[in-house]
Amino acid sequence: MDALAGLLDGPRARGAFLLRMVMAPPWSVRVEDHAPLCLMCVDRGEAWVVPDTGSPVLLRPGDLAIARGPAPYTVADAPDTPPRAVIGPGGSCHTLRGEPLATSMDLGVRTWGNAPDGPASMLIGAYQMPGEVGGRLLDALPELLWLPGDSWSCPLLPVLDEAISRDEPGQSVVLDRILDLLLIAALRAWFSRPDARAPAWYRALGDPVVGRALRLLQDDPAHPWTVASLAAASGVSRAGLARRFTELVGEPPMAYLTGWRLAIAADLLRETDATVDAVARKVGYSGAFALSAAFKRVRGISPQEHRTGSRRPVASGQGLPEPQQRSR
Repeated sequence: MDALAGLLDGPRARGAFLLRMVMAPPWSVRVEDHAPLCLMCVDRGEAWVVPDTGSPVLLRPGDLAIARGPAPYTVADAPDTPPRAVIGPGGSCHTLRGEPLATSMDLGVRTWGNAPDGPASMLIGAYQMPGEVGGRLLDALPELLWLPGDSWSCPLLPVLDEAISRDEPGQSVVLDRILDLLLIAALRAWFSRPDARAPAWYRALGDPVVGRALRLLQDDPAHPWTVASLAAASGVSRAGLARRFTELVGEPPMAYLTGWRLAIAADLLRETDATVDAVARKVGYSGAFALSAAFKRVRGISPQEHRTGSRRPVASGQGLPEPQQRSR
């Protein structure tokens, strides 16, 4: 598993929220759903993405924007159009006065908007579950990432456009996979730009020695790695690996491994009912006590406190059309 795959491994790639939004002006939607990551692709017309901080971005057909949560933002026909709808956690949708909009703006299978034939159409995919495995990557992204259509080539947008309104068995799984591939393609294009400020660990993946060591740690975090065994597997000396790894990644190999193990453990605690002891052994600790000690030392709370604090209640009230079922 490489670092990009790590972002997508787990609940982020299962049950992602996908929707086509069709609008006629004037329109403006305030997004306050706290989703960790949201992709927006314009397939017809234009749309402005207006972050609370930073400059508005105009999206045209073929352009893609990625909003990194939980910061709110606005999507509209013009930067100065006041919001007329608010999207909250869990896909809840209402007017500024709290009136529900889900039924009145339901346009069919995974389609929502104020006009069935509106001139503006966007494909939206949101990873709704916070994930610790991808934290290193998410921290490296700006709050709003923009890829103009003429700066990258991706054949997946037409595929998503064709698939998003289908209502067939297993369609949600198909859409999840398309969204994952689209995200990976976008991030590759973003980090490969001449002026990109890719994080150190991402650049290090291209190093023949450190890249191999990183993949060994990421692929098998439960293995009882030492700097010596990692160096032997990478074909270099212990001192040579320790020095080069720290220079390129920004931290020693064992510190990186600890962070990676705890990130995976945090995800497992949040998204599964596995015992703390089972989670500990899965990520390379001898048992619950060892994991708890490392968790408290690095994160300041116990695994159980993390698990309890991360369980969020489902948002009440009406929301957007369920993205994986036919809207009636």
